[in-house]
Amino acid sequence: MDKRALVITYIMTPMVHIAFWVGIYFFYAYFLGYGSTNTRYVNLFSAFLMPVTITLSYFFMYRLIPNYLLKKKYGLFILYTIYTVILSVFGIVLSILYGLIYTENLKGANTSPLTKTIPFIVLGVFFVTLIVVSISLILHNYQSAVTNENLKNKILQTQLQLKEQELKFLKMQIHPHFLFNSLNTIYGYALKKGDDAPEMILKLSNLLDYILYQIDKPQVLLKDELNHMYDYVSLERMRFHDTLEVKIEKHITNDAIEIAPMLLIPFVENSFKHGTIINGKLTVAIDLKFEDDILNFIIVNSFIRDDENIGGIGLENIKKRLEMLYPNKHSIEIIQRKGQFIVVLKIHDLRQLEYDKID
Repeated sequence: MDKRALVITYIMTPMVHIAFWVGIYFFYAYFLGYGSTNTRYVNLFSAFLMPVTITLSYFFMYRLIPNYLLKKKYGLFILYTIYTVILSVFGIVLSILYGLIYTENLKGANTSPLTKTIPFIVLGVFFVTLIVVSISLILHNYQSAVTNENLKNKILQTQLQLKEQELKFLKMQIHPHFLFNSLNTIYGYALKKGDDAPEMILKLSNLLDYILYQIDKPQVLLKDELNHMYDYVSLERMRFHDTLEVKIEKHITNDAIEIAPMLLIPFVENSFKHGTIINGKLTVAIDLKFEDDILNFIIVNSFIRDDENIGGIGLENIKKRLEMLYPNKHSIEIIQRKGQFIVVLKIHDLRQLEYDKID
């Protein structure tokens, strides 16, 4: 339970209420008998005021305030407050009269046992009631603040869980397409009994290891993500043979940078899947640069416009992931021009590990 909720629970316990009213009893004894030496008379007379004070206070606290004031029924609250004040004045005066009659035999010959008149006694009872009402309102506001904060925390936690589930769903959509392409490549080599098949299987093994053991991490080293991309490109080189031309430029000196896993590979996949062989070549150029805490990723592939092949599930998924993982910290631009399809991705404020660079 929240600490502030525990405070409210503690305040509302019966023992705290009893201690409060014992304090009020002593307040009456001091208030009514200030300057009097007849303490027995004052203490007994104070006891007659306690029932009407407790009844009036709890009537406001548990009836009028929650049912009318807090529900913003101000007209009814004022009306019932007036009725209550009138009846309570009658009850207070009646309690005073009973107290005076019952304690008549305790009066001293030459001393006045009470130092306050009836109007002052009535005001004293209302003063105590006002204190109780004020405490009740403070507790209500405090409890409302605690409830609202707990509700906000639950909403945030639910939203976080939904985002995590959506991220997992998006990753699951990436895996089948990625594995299908890789297995198709190896299958083609196996049919031809090519000598590169063992190396391709090793590359695929590295890819599967990355998917199985790194994909669920919130962050991975950028160099691991790049190694994953290199293995994929190597497989594609084997598949395309002489019809593929890939150029990769990397300008990254800090190996401690972290990035969300499987963030770059969908762009690389799309460049092969939707790229077009022009003049006997499918050309792919990848440029990576990290400077001023900004990762710049540019990928260009040869392309002949075909409206049916633009975009795809992978590209839409990666856009959604970027929105969730790097809100207001990324920009993505897709450019189509004659013979080229270009993606320009920038990610700001990438996290770095808090230890030295990794070799």
